[in-house]
Amino acid sequence: MAEVEFTIGHKEYRVGAADGEERLLERAAQILDAEARQILEQAGRVPEPRLLLLAGLMLADRFATLEERADRAERQVTRLQQNPPRVEVPVIPPDLREAMAELAARAESLADRLEEQRGA
Repeated sequence: MAEVEFTIGHKEYRVGAADGEERLLERAAQILDAEARQILEQAGRVPEPRLLLLAGLMLADRFATLEERADRAERQVTRLQQNPPRVEVPVIPPDLREAMAELAARAESLADRLEEQRGA
């Protein structure tokens, strides 16, 4: 078992960590320290137990907010998977397509005749 040293607020700590989990503990301590430092900046000197309590409550609040957002996102994903949005692709009816092709052919024919008249 390894020991990890870190500082939270204005106090140093040493905690045992399972082998391979030292980085996780260090990262968690950094997050808690960041919250504690914010409290110290706003309130000045705060007793250690109160500092840890307030920092823990702030992190718990942030965690709860993120958890709610994740739950809403999961519900939305589930709803979209069960009822995918309907995409409508316009389809040109065959008779309209034929009429448009006929008009295009007529326009080309008229353009050809106009060119012939100009060239003559």
